[in-house]
Amino acid sequence: MSDFPITDRVRAAMAVSRRGCHELLPEADWLKKLARADATGQPLRIKLGLDPTAPDLHVGHSVVLNKMRQLQDLGHQVIFLVGDFTSMIGDPSGRNTTRPPLTREQIEANAKTYYDQAKLVLDPQKTEIRYNSEWSDPLGARGMIQLAARYTVARMMERDDFRKRFESNSPISVHEFLYPLMQGYDSVALKSDLELGGTDQKFNLLMGRHLQQEYGQEPQCILTMPLLEGLDGVEKMSKSKNNYIAITEDANTMFAKVLSISDELMWRYFMLLSARSEAEITALKAEVAGGRNPKDAKVMLARELVTRFHDTAAADAAQADFENRARGGVPDHIDEVALAGAPLAIGQLLKQARLVPSTSEALRLIEQGGVRIDGATISDKALKVAAGRFVLQVGKRKFARVTLS
Repeated sequence: MSDFPITDRVRAAMAVSRRGCHELLPEADWLKKLARADATGQPLRIKLGLDPTAPDLHVGHSVVLNKMRQLQDLGHQVIFLVGDFTSMIGDPSGRNTTRPPLTREQIEANAKTYYDQAKLVLDPQKTEIRYNSEWSDPLGARGMIQLAARYTVARMMERDDFRKRFESNSPISVHEFLYPLMQGYDSVALKSDLELGGTDQKFNLLMGRHLQQEYGQEPQCILTMPLLEGLDGVEKMSKSKNNYIAITEDANTMFAKVLSISDELMWRYFMLLSARSEAEITALKAEVAGGRNPKDAKVMLARELVTRFHDTAAADAAQADFENRARGGVPDHIDEVALAGAPLAIGQLLKQARLVPSTSEALRLIEQGGVRIDGATISDKALKVAAGRFVLQVGKRKFARVTLS
């Protein structure tokens, strides 16, 4: 790779690349690629692959999409790769059991919604959309065997999750070895200069570098982004852990969920999700440290995310709704529920109104003072509620207008 001058533009592009990232490897090679692009005007090819394993994305997925958008705004060519072929293998990354492969029907159904959600972050006019079945299907059995010959089992077993499963006598299917090979082959097919992924994808990303060298190409650099913690601030964001903010979440819920995160976690969300510059975030953090209410900053973040995934009007309405609830008001739009069996025990009432998963959870919330009827806090766990029409509230965000007969 020839050396080109390191200009101020190149240094600025390097700062954008590093922002919030976990690792950038090899950093010196990426600096050279940026310098070459700056000198020649030839944009770099930046790849992100996502397997359509579920129909919806959450904002944790948007961490890498945000980085893609930052590099896209520098003028580089971004490639949004839908892993329709690799989904049929099943990514073993970070797994202690074999991931069941998806059917073609599941993959097609999920893939339909993926890009529609991703383009809420990416510039759709400057995004190349590809499907890895384009080159993986034609590879065939002969090509697959030739590809597999370019990597050893010993190297594959260096991978942490494979090694742990082998040592614990947990099964590893032979087809799982194909996944990193096929993801790496994507980089060969696309001639990528940089591949992005979460920290759990490092082995697969390095496979792309190895295979590009095997095929005589200039190897890509890799950039890994941290896995975003969920609303609890502990576990990574996941729908299965119910600590997520979905990209398709309604504006009011999205706004309220952002306001529910801790003051400490807020700054990590700013760094990984916000389009604000690092200088702006640092200045805002200093203001909060100097006495400004951290809620002001959290509202800014909530408004930014709601505006990105909805629009400014939705952000205005969501903020108004949140402030109304904080004053003890009732949202404009809440579920209407009709129930029979009056008088009904309060625990059963909460469960049947779908505000709690169980009567034991209902009684626990009553003990904590988290249940209200028409704004009055309920403290009697043995209460039987008479027939009538009233607003039932659990916590700050769950409401139902109940007609009980």
